[in-house]
Amino acid sequence: MQRIAIVAGSSRTDSQTAKVAAFIRQTLISTHNLDAEAVSVIDLGKGPLPLWPSEEDSRWPEYEAQLSAADAAIILAPEWHGMACPAIKNFFLYASKAQLAHKPAMLGAISASVGGAFPISELRASSYKNCRLCYIPEHLIVRDVNHVMNGETPESQADERLRQRLDYNLDVLLHYTRALASIRPLIDMSNPAFANGMS
Repeated sequence: MQRIAIVAGSSRTDSQTAKVAAFIRQTLISTHNLDAEAVSVIDLGKGPLPLWPSEEDSRWPEYEAQLSAADAAIILAPEWHGMACPAIKNFFLYASKAQLAHKPAMLGAISASVGGAFPISELRASSYKNCRLCYIPEHLIVRDVNHVMNGETPESQADERLRQRLDYNLDVLLHYTRALASIRPLIDMSNPAFANGMS
C-alpha cells in the first residue's frame, strides 16, 4: 500500500494551503484509490514547529513518524512576498534524510493572486539538499486559491483545468512512488563522509 504525506506549509490556522491539502487528500482517496489511512496531512498552521533549533516541546516526533512511514510526499508552500513562507522553510530544517531520502515528492505553490512560481523555484533550489527528497518534474501552482478547489464541482474553467493538472501530477507521483520504492533499500546512507548533499 502506497502511503503519502501531504505537508501544508502555511503558518496560518485554517489556511487556504490547508484547504488545498484536504482537497488533494480527498482526490488521492476518491480518484486514485488510496486508502484513507494511507494519506496523512501535516498542517503546520494547526501544529506549528518551533523555530529550529529549539528545546521546546513540538509536534516534530509525530511528524517525523508520518514522514518516515510515507513512501512519497506532497509539499505545499504558500507564497509570501515572492518567497516560500517561513513555516515550510523551517520544516526543512527539521526534516532529514532519515525521513525523506530518495522518496519522490510533488511541489505545490499557493497564491491568492496570480503568483506562485517563486516558491517552486526556491524550494527546488535548496530544500532537497540534505534531506535528499526527490522532486518529480511536475509541480502544481494554485493561483486565485480562494476561488478554486472549494467543492466537488469546479467553479470555473480555470478550476476545472487545475483539477485536471492535479490528477495528472498525482498519477505521475504515484508512478515515481512505485519505481523509487525498490531503489531506496539499495542506497547506503550511512557513510559519514557524505552526510550532507554537495553544495
